[in-house]
Amino acid sequence: MAVVWVTGASRGLGAETARVLGAAGHVVGLMARSAEGLHSAAEAVRVAGGTAHVMVTDITDAAAVQRAVDGFMRAHGIIDALVNNAGMVHPIARVADLTPADFERTVAVNLHGAFHCIHAVLPAMLRTGRGTVVQVSSGAAHGPLEGWMSYCVGKAGLWMMTRALALELQGSGVRVYGFQPGTVDTDMQARIRASGINPVSRMARTAHLPARVPADCIAWLLEHRPEDWLGEDLRVDGVRQRMEAYSRSS
Repeated sequence: MAVVWVTGASRGLGAETARVLGAAGHVVGLMARSAEGLHSAAEAVRVAGGTAHVMVTDITDAAAVQRAVDGFMRAHGIIDALVNNAGMVHPIARVADLTPADFERTVAVNLHGAFHCIHAVLPAMLRTGRGTVVQVSSGAAHGPLEGWMSYCVGKAGLWMMTRALALELQGSGVRVYGFQPGTVDTDMQARIRASGINPVSRMARTAHLPARVPADCIAWLLEHRPEDWLGEDLRVDGVRQRMEAYSRSS
């Protein structure tokens, strides 16, 4: 049994990742900035067989994140893993139509919030000499997309954060991975389709992965912690291939 904290856990990939981890019998901390959907996601964890701990917290508020983690630690004594999943793509708009507040909020969630979460849990992981961080990345970290500038900038920063963390944490027992889930059939994709901007918005809904697929990949990474992938920004298809190879050999 592990103690895992999942951000952005009220819906979509975060909620499904929490449920999959619950089904494996883990203690799951579910964090989101709004209570809407969070309690039902926690109930799904419990129904699946796990233990759920709800934290209604805005990850852009560093002090609030620290308070939430301190409470989580008091309740469970340890944090084995962090899934930095919280993210936002909206507003989807071309640069000329973005406001500074729009840009700053998106980058704050996708980049600053991830740092706040890592900063809050890292001391506990270093004390135990073991821990795993999965940063939910995106292909947008590696290539620009029209209307997604603030999202691309935030995810590119997250990718560099992953690399820097992996470098600094060598030999500490804490392992860090980036993970690109691909396009996933979630509410976020519904908003992207409605925008009509860039080719991703014109993909058919049937072309997107069900959330269970990348959620299973994240759970596998947390369990197996492959040393040769430290600091990499992994793609969902590569992780799935390795999962299948491992399953055949075991």
